[in-house]
Amino acid sequence: MEYYSKSTSMILTVETQNEYSEAMEVIETYLAKGSSNLTEPDLAELQRLSLLVERYEEEHYPMPVEPATLPEMIRLRMFQENLKQRDTAKVLGITETRLSEVLTGKRKVNMDLAKRLHDKLHIRAEYILKTA
Repeated sequence: MEYYSKSTSMILTVETQNEYSEAMEVIETYLAKGSSNLTEPDLAELQRLSLLVERYEEEHYPMPVEPATLPEMIRLRMFQENLKQRDTAKVLGITETRLSEVLTGKRKVNMDLAKRLHDKLHIRAEYILKTA
């Protein structure tokens, strides 16, 4: 399967170790520039490649144990992305108080927040439904 677009030399798939290594090199190049120095197209490409790499990693390097609760999964994603609670609340478009209530189990996740958790923190929809 072809994993480059001949016109743009863009990585289209990450299905082999070589494609994974190449995508990681490109990601590292973007990260070395720093987010403030990236254009909107650069940021979009970084996100696209990150998702391809994440899918490859989930298939080939699965996490040994999945967190048992949604708050634990949110905390794991915060750790993985090096996000503080304040930053996570901004990413999700909710108040810090609401996030704190979700993390402590005082508030349940509604459909809108479930969608944001899936879209912004890349938590699997099936997992959210199972643990919410």
